[in-house]
Amino acid sequence: MEGSNHAVPADIENQYILESSMREELGSLSPLSSSGCIYRVPERLRRVNENAYTPNLVSIGPLHHGEKALEAMEEHKKRYLQDFLCWTKVSLEDYITKIRDQEARLRSCYPETIKFSSDEFVRIILVDATFIIALLLRFDCVLDNENDRIFGKPMIVLDLLPDLLLLENQLPFFILEDLFDLQETTLSSDSETRLSITDRFLALLTGSSSLVAKDLEVNKKRISSSPYKAEHFLDLIRLVCQPLRSEVLGPALTIPSITDLLDAGVKLQVMSSENGFDIRFSNGILEISKMIICDDTEISFRNLTAFEQCHCMLMSCCAGDFMNVMSRLVKSPKDVDLLVEHKIVENILGDSSQVVTLFSSIGIGVYPSQNFTFRDLGEGLNKYCSLTWPKMMTNLRQNYFNTPWAAISVIAAVILLILTIIQTVCSIMSVADEHGRGP
Repeated sequence: MEGSNHAVPADIENQYILESSMREELGSLSPLSSSGCIYRVPERLRRVNENAYTPNLVSIGPLHHGEKALEAMEEHKKRYLQDFLCWTKVSLEDYITKIRDQEARLRSCYPETIKFSSDEFVRIILVDATFIIALLLRFDCVLDNENDRIFGKPMIVLDLLPDLLLLENQLPFFILEDLFDLQETTLSSDSETRLSITDRFLALLTGSSSLVAKDLEVNKKRISSSPYKAEHFLDLIRLVCQPLRSEVLGPALTIPSITDLLDAGVKLQVMSSENGFDIRFSNGILEISKMIICDDTEISFRNLTAFEQCHCMLMSCCAGDFMNVMSRLVKSPKDVDLLVEHKIVENILGDSSQVVTLFSSIGIGVYPSQNFTFRDLGEGLNKYCSLTWPKMMTNLRQNYFNTPWAAISVIAAVILLILTIIQTVCSIMSVADEHGRGP
């Protein structure tokens, strides 16, 4: 009919608008990637100690870029980029192109969406990646440190290094390797300049970290024997320190404290291997890797544990499992003192109660891994502690042979007792002989 109204009802029109809007919103979602390796620290871990996960001096990558407290380092980073460009024979344009070609892969390393534009994202990665490379080269004295504010006066490198351990402050190794491999240096005849980025990070670790061996070749051997390739600097530390053993499927078991273990007859010993998150028990001897407990220890362990919680829950969480065991072994300052006495722990903090707090608090908010690395350790310790003979021998040593004079007294008493028994037996035998002869 002419003049009839074919207007769409308002509720249907509104539904159509909503549907179109939601389809557009869903269509704009970026695809998920399984290559994520740099994460925000879960809130359940962050709220226990915010400072352990927050950079104090420098931001690396996009997650903390632009924060007011970190702006002072931006000029230093640009100076390092300038020095790096002068040192290499590669143009700034080539470096930008290399990063732009890898932009999609780089963004996929961060499980959350990075809001920076393409140009800003490339700028951040370029400045930060070349800063890291130049930092490693200056550490090895390949680049000149004269008039440098990080290695020279006022020497802030010691304050900067802890920031490189933070999970949220990592860069993927592949982009560092790509940029480093582009360079053609005037020192190319020097074998030192041909070290890989991984080797240079290992050199930095060997010279500065309390977690790893002080022998670079030992650390290289550990990395070469690992079936995994490190994703970034923090992951490299994890692989260097990972126990050289296969995982044992199953949950963690109850483990007695150091004091209780010694009372049960267990002997403590420093593990012969120079590094690693490793603890072993065999033939009544508990071996633990040597640990240096200093101001940076908590930062290292917390960020390693946070990375494992985000990345490795279906694999081996060696750092988290190690700290899980240590939190059970160390229940009191006396336990710490015993570890120090046996040269397993070097306590730079000085206060044993601080070490107890360190071990006990790191496990807060940490979910146990599916493959607990030290399940066989718990089973062995509990079985040994149920034995009676070691406890009896330990009790004798602690109560009767704890000093030379006490030992001499016990031995004298035993000799006197034996002589008394012999005298008594001889007397009985004498009396028996007299009765045997009779009148």
